[in-house]
Amino acid sequence: MSKSVACVFVLTLSFALGAPARAQAPADYPSKPIRLVVPFSPGASNDNLSRATADAMSPLLGQPIVVENRPGAGGMIGAENVVRAAPDGYSILNIQVSFATNAAIRAKMPYDVAKDFAYIGMMTTSPMILVVHPSLPVKSVQELVALARKRPGELNYGSSGIGGSNHLATELFAKTAAINITHIPYKGIALALTDLMAGQVQLVLTTLPSALGNVRSGRFRALAVTGEKRSPFASDVPTMREGGVDFVTESWWGLAAPAKTPPAIVEKLSRAMRDGMQSPELRKQYAAQGGEPSPMTPQQMTRYVLGEVARWRQVVKDAGLKLQ
Repeated sequence: MSKSVACVFVLTLSFALGAPARAQAPADYPSKPIRLVVPFSPGASNDNLSRATADAMSPLLGQPIVVENRPGAGGMIGAENVVRAAPDGYSILNIQVSFATNAAIRAKMPYDVAKDFAYIGMMTTSPMILVVHPSLPVKSVQELVALARKRPGELNYGSSGIGGSNHLATELFAKTAAINITHIPYKGIALALTDLMAGQVQLVLTTLPSALGNVRSGRFRALAVTGEKRSPFASDVPTMREGGVDFVTESWWGLAAPAKTPPAIVEKLSRAMRDGMQSPELRKQYAAQGGEPSPMTPQQMTRYVLGEVARWRQVVKDAGLKLQ
C-alpha cells in the first residue's frame, strides 16, 4: 500500500470512528424541557440560585429548565438521582460546596465525584464571613488569634454540624492561624447563629446573607471575609489576609450532569450558563446571596471541583476527624 493510500485509509477510518461520538450530540438539543435537580428544600440558597440561573438559561436554549427539589442526606439523594439518569443532557444537578465536603468526610458515597459527573460550570461564588459575639474583647483577626493563643481551647465556635462546610472551613482557619478553638456542632447554621447571639459560642464562620443583618444591627461583630478580595456587599470588612492569616475559602454553586453526557451537550449548557450571566436579574439574584457571577468552562469547573474535594480531604485528615 502506498503512503498516500494509507493516509486516505487512516483518515477515513478516523472519520468513521469519530462519527458515533458526534451523533450523540443531536443538533436539535434540547428538544424538550430539561430537569434541574436541586438536592435541597425549596427556598434555600441553592434553590433560589438554581431557579434564577434556569430562568436565564432557558430562553438561550429554547426550552424550559424545570427545577425539581430532592432534599436529603446532605444533598446526596438528589446527586444520586442524577447519576442514575440517562446521560442525555435532560437531567442536570445543582452542586455546591457541600458536594465537595461530603466527598471528604463521608466513609461511603453512592457515587464517585471524580468519575460519575460531567461538570458544566459555576454559577456564583461568595466569601464567608467570620463573626464574633460583641462581648468578645477583639476587634480584628489579629486580636482574635492572640486571644485564642492566650486561652487555648477556651473559645467555642459553632457550625451547622460535623463535616459541614463551615465546620471544615473553621478547622482550616484554626490550622492556618495555629490556634486551638473548640467545635460546637448544631443541627443547622441558624441554631449556631442563635447561640452566638446569646453568647453561648464566641465565633461562627458563615455565609454573608446569614450574618450581615445581625452585623449591621450590632448583634454580631464582623472580623473578616474569606475571599481573595473584599466583598462589594461588605466593603468595610477586611479579608483574612489583611488580618494576617493566609486563609481563603468561598461558598460556591454550580451545575453538573451525569458523566457520560456528550461533551457537545455539556458545552452547550455551559455556554448558555455563561451567556445567561449577562442578565441583570440573574446578577441581582446572585448579589442577594453575597455573590458575583463566576463563569467557568467545563474544564475549569472540573479542575475547581476536584481541587476542592482534595483540599477538604486534607483538612479532614489534618484535623483527625472521623469519617461519617
